Amino acid sequence: MHWIIWLCLAALVVLLLLSPVLARTKAALLSVMLLLLSAWWLIDKLSGDGINSATLYHLRSDMEGAGIGDFAGYIAGFIGLLLLSFVLPVALLRMRRLHLPRHGATVFAGFAAALVTTVLLSPLYGDARRVYQQMQPVDYSAVAPEYQLPSRPLGKRPNIVWIYGESLERTYLDQAAFPGLMPNIARLAGEGLDLRNIASADGSGWTIAGLVSSMCGVPLTTAQGDENSMGRMGQFLPEAFCLGDYLKQQGYSNHYMGGANGQFAAKADFLRSHGFDDVRDLEWFQQQKISKKHFSVWGVHDDVLLDRAYDRFVELSEAGQPFMLTALTMDTHHPAGHLPVSCKNTRYRSEYGNIGLLNALKCSDRLISRLVDRIRDSAFADNTLIVVASDHLAMPNDLSDVLEKQHRENLLLFLGKDVQPRQIVARAGTTLDSGATALNLIDPAIHAMGFGRSLLTPPAANSASYAALQSDQRDYARYRAFARSLWLGEQTRMLRLDDDQVLVGVQKVQPPVLLEYDEQWALKSMYLENTSRKFEEADPHHRLAYVDRCTAFEDGSADGQWCALLVDNKQGMRMYRDAQLRRGIAVDAPLQAFSGQRPNVRQSRMISRQPRHTGPGQYILELYAAQRPQRAFWVEAVSSKRKVVVAQQWVQADADGRIRMPVGLDREIDDLEIRAWLSHAEQLAVDDYALVPTTVEHPRS
Repeated sequence: MHWIIWLCLAALVVLLLLSPVLARTKAALLSVMLLLLSAWWLIDKLSGDGINSATLYHLRSDMEGAGIGDFAGYIAGFIGLLLLSFVLPVALLRMRRLHLPRHGATVFAGFAAALVTTVLLSPLYGDARRVYQQMQPVDYSAVAPEYQLPSRPLGKRPNIVWIYGESLERTYLDQAAFPGLMPNIARLAGEGLDLRNIASADGSGWTIAGLVSSMCGVPLTTAQGDENSMGRMGQFLPEAFCLGDYLKQQGYSNHYMGGANGQFAAKADFLRSHGFDDVRDLEWFQQQKISKKHFSVWGVHDDVLLDRAYDRFVELSEAGQPFMLTALTMDTHHPAGHLPVSCKNTRYRSEYGNIGLLNALKCSDRLISRLVDRIRDSAFADNTLIVVASDHLAMPNDLSDVLEKQHRENLLLFLGKDVQPRQIVARAGTTLDSGATALNLIDPAIHAMGFGRSLLTPPAANSASYAALQSDQRDYARYRAFARSLWLGEQTRMLRLDDDQVLVGVQKVQPPVLLEYDEQWALKSMYLENTSRKFEEADPHHRLAYVDRCTAFEDGSADGQWCALLVDNKQGMRMYRDAQLRRGIAVDAPLQAFSGQRPNVRQSRMISRQPRHTGPGQYILELYAAQRPQRAFWVEAVSSKRKVVVAQQWVQADADGRIRMPVGLDREIDDLEIRAWLSHAEQLAVDDYALVPTTVEHPRS
């Protein structure tokens, strides 16, 4: 297919050169096309699957803690493609030599046809169509009964040590492709229960999704609208019941150790929301006075992590309470891996050359197996179930060309006193089934966890894993839709303000938030970003509930309180104020008729570059706006994460674009921000601003 895209791009270049008619328009369109393809190339290099669920999730979740330095080569390539996307069309405009002025309209029509063909044949269209289909509302009632939760008391309560190897798929144990690469884990596979043919279902192919799928038995989906803006969500999948929740119910304590930043992709939020008592991540390791040489761009290296994990295992075992200890390694992260200090001389010689990731894999084989052997040789071995698993299949890395020729499968090993060594080849297994299989080993009467099913029992005729492995994803879409509902729950027609957060179903959300309900009162979408634009673009047949500061809706509001604006398709509207919101409102209640257009809503936009520390005193805020709205608008100074309005004024710039307003501070503020309230169509370009202290003159005595 790639050669067709190149052919189409070549046709666009020729058609640009053929005629001067609308040449600049053609050059601009070619530039946009090249920009989009360049962006797709970078995303595909990072995800391995173009624009998919992982892409959407990471765009909406906290990216703090990502090891950006590992992708410097990809980023440099992307910058080069960006420059080419701008430079090539400009160069073509200047070098036009072929002229068919009489046929300019025909040439432009051909250019437009070639452009449309390029879009339709490009991966952009295929990915957009796939994501669009995945986000469409789906009736999941047919699969809801398949969501099963363990409830029976455990007869035995062995300790569990679950080791996730970052991207450590079982494919690396293939002796034909990677002879002698991972001899120690291969040995462990022969000494325990070795589950084979474990795939990754859609919604489980990146680290946090791998944790969710294996521990909760559901795929991780981007929820309705922008629900994965994690900094604004109170809980992570609050309606899900996961392995940590069940074990805590059974008297276990749950503990996590990972070298990376727990805020990245909201791992820590997930763990704390689902039964984990103790989460030790990068921040914890940084507090342990560990030498900098033991850290990479992602976090602490695996040798330190796994040594500390063993110490923690002994400490928890001696305490006597049953526990699950989960460890997540990091040094085999794509694209090239990392070598810790204890493995600095580790090398794997192969026909593929001296590839850093192969060295990291060989090191990981030694470190993980060493931890497993230490646990098995300890005094607590008989009461411990050990799980060694990959969090997901490897993403694009320096071995991708080799892996693409292999049968890809996740690693899933169980070792323990009562675990009979054997190998089972799953007929329809994914990481969704990992948690259910672990529980089935502990208690043969437990076969399910969420949509996951034990791989030790005969495969069910219908299951989420079976549906996920079919080429037609229509059946699996129902499982994804059910998983999406776990963010909010079913009862979403009541809204209530609770401690400056909106309670929507079972979820607390930080305003501003826009909720869109269809004609059957089902919550179609929830938007946390670009809410004023979404309000304007929403389907006029749907009812909308918009919660923000009253300033968003009223010219005369300067009190910082919350309001909710409800509008529907029958020219109905109603405004609820702070006190009513705190008691709770029903979005399906009758509204009051109004005439004219829907009101324009404003959204707060930051003017200052970043929050600033400001001492008490009297100030004058001076702004110069080269581009500003024609009408007056609100400017305000806010603090305490935008919860406290320090000063607010209804302003309009003078003829030169200058704005002045007083700001009085009676105390020291660490996070003062200057913000403006504007509709999505209004533009404000502030070239310069200053917060100038005012001097107070005292009369002489």
